[in-house]
Amino acid sequence: MTATVPQRRTPAPPPGTFLGMPSFPVNAKAQLQNTQMRRNLGNATRTIRAKRALRASEVPEWEELRCAGEAIKNRTDRHLDRYLVQLEENLTKAGATVHWARDAAEANRIIVDLVKATGVDEVVKVKSMATQEIDMNEALEEAGIAAWETDLAELIVQLGHDRPSHILVPAIHRNRAEIREIFLREMGRYGTPAPDDLSTDPAVLAGAARVHLREKFLRAKVGISGGNFAIAETGTLVVVESEGNGRMCLTLPETLISVVGIEKVLPTFADLEVFLRLLPRSSTGERMNPYTSLWTGVTPGDGPQTVHVVLVDNGRTRVLADPIGRSALRCIRCSACMNICPVYERVGGHAYGSVYPGPIGAVLTPMLRGLESDIDQSLPFASSLCGACADVCPVKIPLPDLLIHLRHQVAEKKRHELRPHLEPAVMAGMTWAFGKDSHLEAMEAMTQLAAKVLGKHQVLGPMPWPASPWTRARDLKMPAKQTFRAWWKKNRGEGSR
Repeated sequence: MTATVPQRRTPAPPPGTFLGMPSFPVNAKAQLQNTQMRRNLGNATRTIRAKRALRASEVPEWEELRCAGEAIKNRTDRHLDRYLVQLEENLTKAGATVHWARDAAEANRIIVDLVKATGVDEVVKVKSMATQEIDMNEALEEAGIAAWETDLAELIVQLGHDRPSHILVPAIHRNRAEIREIFLREMGRYGTPAPDDLSTDPAVLAGAARVHLREKFLRAKVGISGGNFAIAETGTLVVVESEGNGRMCLTLPETLISVVGIEKVLPTFADLEVFLRLLPRSSTGERMNPYTSLWTGVTPGDGPQTVHVVLVDNGRTRVLADPIGRSALRCIRCSACMNICPVYERVGGHAYGSVYPGPIGAVLTPMLRGLESDIDQSLPFASSLCGACADVCPVKIPLPDLLIHLRHQVAEKKRHELRPHLEPAVMAGMTWAFGKDSHLEAMEAMTQLAAKVLGKHQVLGPMPWPASPWTRARDLKMPAKQTFRAWWKKNRGEGSR
């Protein structure tokens, strides 16, 4: 009998969008109406960033650690081809089989074939951003294979037929009452049901998840993981987590398949020390992760006896070729930039149309996917450029600079398209207005006329096209009753004394 897994109820995506989602401005406006989600996000992000700030303050050499992380990642990216070959050699020596995947389709084809070769129809999963990026669960389901999420937050998202909204805490948009309802309604459909007297106490909810998942762990023949780091020097893969579900997936199954982005490589084992200090403090606000699992190939009689590693490109080589944009590949998926971002806190992760939301998603997603769709072209503008994200990034990614870099690319792309765009027309108008003093004076006269017509209004509300797309989301102050030119002529010009 074929196992079944909860399906995320996502409508068929219309052209030019991702996962059926509209561009960021449209979706963000809809998400702003969800007051419960905004309350959940506000409470969670305030708690996480306060813990992060406390733990970082405990380390006197915190800034030196950030500089070290930046330097190690930069050195790795400069010689990534060499380190990837070294990683493959040492993985193979340790008994693992290495597979290379150019894109998501090739990665999924490899993974599906590997699972089918074992003869099973279900797998257990460690939380993994790489597998979400390539839509691996959907590819396995299409092949008749159930992929069971074992991370508590990912389990909540999966049972809720939902999408993750955060890199670290995928169910951050849910509160305890919502989680209880999901468990009561859905757990029994896919395994051990939740008890009827289930409460909203976190320990009780975690206990129900533990019982539900235990039978899946014990019968699983195949486990699938990602990898936080891959050590080229030794062929060692590293997963850090907080619940122990990863350790179960990495040790109990007979076959282990690890899906790892090629940017996760570190040159030496000694380099790992820096990131095991930076990552937990920046992500969960802990001094160290409760579970840090390291494995190197196959150990006879201990753990999985068949180990596969799928190294995924999926746009990373294109990012690496961009001298400015390549710094985004330093990302260690800590989510610190999301937890401090005022835009993310108000609109949530679903507005971004990607598994990578927040500031890093606004940069990394369009770089990986290209700037072809409306949503990818809108993401670089999903930021106020306040700079808080760069201040907290543990590897010092200059996110505001990258957002401006991508905005320039979007503007250049639109400039060369045949169809008309409003923004170039506005810029041309501004060029005309500021190109000559008489032109600017004429524009100022128009603003004065608008101020007189609108009278006592405090702001310029939604305006008719072509200004409507911009003013729907912004309140503009009324023009001053007197322009600076008029004031200067009256108070400082000839005849004013």
